[in-house]
Amino acid sequence: MNVSRKPGLTRRNMLAASAAVAMPGISVATTWPARPIRWIVPYAAGGPGDAFSRPVALQLSEVLKQPVVVENLGGAGGNVGSKRIALAEPDGYTIGLASTGSHSINPVIYPKMPFDPIRDFTPLTLACRYANQLIVRNDSPVRSVADLIEYAKSHPTSYGSAGIGASNHLSGEILSNVAKVPMLHVPYRGNAPALAGLLSGDITFMFDMPTNAQSLVNAGRVRQLAVTTAQRWPYLPHVPTMAEAGVQGYTDAGTDLWFAVVAPAR
Repeated sequence: MNVSRKPGLTRRNMLAASAAVAMPGISVATTWPARPIRWIVPYAAGGPGDAFSRPVALQLSEVLKQPVVVENLGGAGGNVGSKRIALAEPDGYTIGLASTGSHSINPVIYPKMPFDPIRDFTPLTLACRYANQLIVRNDSPVRSVADLIEYAKSHPTSYGSAGIGASNHLSGEILSNVAKVPMLHVPYRGNAPALAGLLSGDITFMFDMPTNAQSLVNAGRVRQLAVTTAQRWPYLPHVPTMAEAGVQGYTDAGTDLWFAVVAPAR
């Protein structure tokens, strides 16, 4: 994660300040929070959204002196859980995670959305920006992005994602489009099942958030080929960008990935 903050602000102070100003209509002089707060993650357990939310919710619990309970409500690329956030009582006791997938990609690819990504939410804060990395099994003959593109020209090639509309779905579609090589998208019900599909050989490759797949990299089970950002990711300085790996124009298609915290509108 790459979270910017002003010098001199501790993470605890940031969380406390955010909690104090983020809830419209709630005065810090009241007893809020008087009961546990629900944090909805619109994706399956074990994925990047879940991995990001749980430590933040734990620290927020310490600041607010009330439990912040993470609830995973996956489905429809984040639409199911996001709709639940939008329909919740706007009383400060339900917040949730928004992402590139749920609020930027889905409104473009779904003909009918169950919520308005702008009108139905109160944005609280941009939580982080992140990269996806392209990974293959460590025993794969594919050792570079150029190898993958050449392989796809003569072999059936598939990639997995956390579901239709997820950021790793978009990352794969951009690669297929820019490389002008057909690649089959295989949507799973979350990143964890997609990673399992990669490890079992059911798919050729996938894109995933570094923090989600890094343990597999460290264990020598998957190989990193590139990151989706325009510059090298600070936490993976040895991994080339897509441009450095030979895929020109990849970031021109739009690869800004983010998580944000939102509440119901009003």
